[in-house]
Amino acid sequence: MARGHNFSLAQKAEKSWIAGPVPQAGIILTVVNPTKRNPYAEAKIYLGTSAFTAAGWPGAFYPPEIKSKDYLSYYAQHFDTVEVNSTLYGCPTPRTVENWAAKTPDNFIFSIKTPRSITHDKILVNCDAELEEFLTTMEILGPKLGPILFQFPQFSPGVFADRQAFTDRLIPFLKKLPAGRKYAIEIRNPEWLDAEFAHHLRQHQIALGLPDLPYMPRPDELVQKFDPITADWTYIRWLGDRKGIELQTLTWDKTILDRTAELISWVDFCYQIKRRGILIYGYANNHYAGHGPATIRQFRDLWRKKGFGPLPEPAPAPVPITPIQAPPKKQPSLFD
Repeated sequence: MARGHNFSLAQKAEKSWIAGPVPQAGIILTVVNPTKRNPYAEAKIYLGTSAFTAAGWPGAFYPPEIKSKDYLSYYAQHFDTVEVNSTLYGCPTPRTVENWAAKTPDNFIFSIKTPRSITHDKILVNCDAELEEFLTTMEILGPKLGPILFQFPQFSPGVFADRQAFTDRLIPFLKKLPAGRKYAIEIRNPEWLDAEFAHHLRQHQIALGLPDLPYMPRPDELVQKFDPITADWTYIRWLGDRKGIELQTLTWDKTILDRTAELISWVDFCYQIKRRGILIYGYANNHYAGHGPATIRQFRDLWRKKGFGPLPEPAPAPVPITPIQAPPKKQPSLFD
């Protein structure tokens, strides 16, 4: 059993800095009238995919004539954000990050995974050099740098005896993070998710990552125990069953799993927290249903069918217009 205080939202409605009182457990998904004017209705939802290319995307998402060096620019015409997955395996070069920034419009947002050397290998210990290199490199993105995700693996009892042992290491690390940026923590030990853990993140204005995985509770289950919103924004990842879907395909060009029921639940959840003024970042992995872009399209369709109003989408890139050259002026002549 985890040490520490037993926080229960049924016993304590914790006042948060995010949007007034934290709701009691179980009320986030209350049905509301979507046509009723709400002062928080303008809270934005950023929707994108995990990575901007994969096997099967050329021809399915990217037109055949698009060269790979232009993929990101084309992607940014259809989505206003992307979760960069490659940084999990190492810090990119400054030149690479400069190219990301150069190929995207001013309002584009990059969500970045922290290298696994920090989260998986050293597990927050003796990793100051790696963290400084990574954060310094990401600052090249400037205002395009969005959430920074610390994605932890599922830990065995041999690594951490319980959640308290993990938070004993996590909290001092959080205090070292530079201010002024958005950070999210994703854990994959479902038994560690409780009101006390959420309280720790809320104290440091860190978002609790909400992954849709077969062994992790979804929001409609979480809200029965505690409020999973721990900042004025939240981070959602539609990940799915990687091993299961890879038995069916390794080419990510189309939807092969019906995720309608799950996405309806997520649409309802997102609408409710949007009404609280919560900024939402949501990313679809190919492993969720077979094709990340199609998952985002389905989310948008379900949102619209619920009558929740249109979600903003990036405007198509304008077609460049070649200016018409005026005929050269006739030079005066000695004979005129």
